[in-house]
Amino acid sequence: MFDNINAAVFEREIEGNPDAILLDVRTPDEFNSGHLPKALNVDINDPSFMEEIEKLDKSKQYLVYCRSGARSYNACNIMSNNGFGKVANMMGGIISWRGEVVVG
Repeated sequence: MFDNINAAVFEREIEGNPDAILLDVRTPDEFNSGHLPKALNVDINDPSFMEEIEKLDKSKQYLVYCRSGARSYNACNIMSNNGFGKVANMMGGIISWRGEVVVG
């Protein structure tokens, strides 16, 4: 089970949980065109997605996003079904984000 939260709540989660890990599940090209500060990029469409996810600490909180919220929803589903206890999806994705974005 995971939470579906809007961009405003997502931003409050980032501010309130400095140890939370931001996970961008878009392609590397999309990531480089603009991502949230300190985000980790793990492409859900890459064949090594499961392998990369398994390297992550399942006890941490993960705030997951993509472009529109669909891929991140799928990533959250996969993660919650694989032992990640604290996972949240940003509904609307980065296109609904009004905070800081880093390019490159």
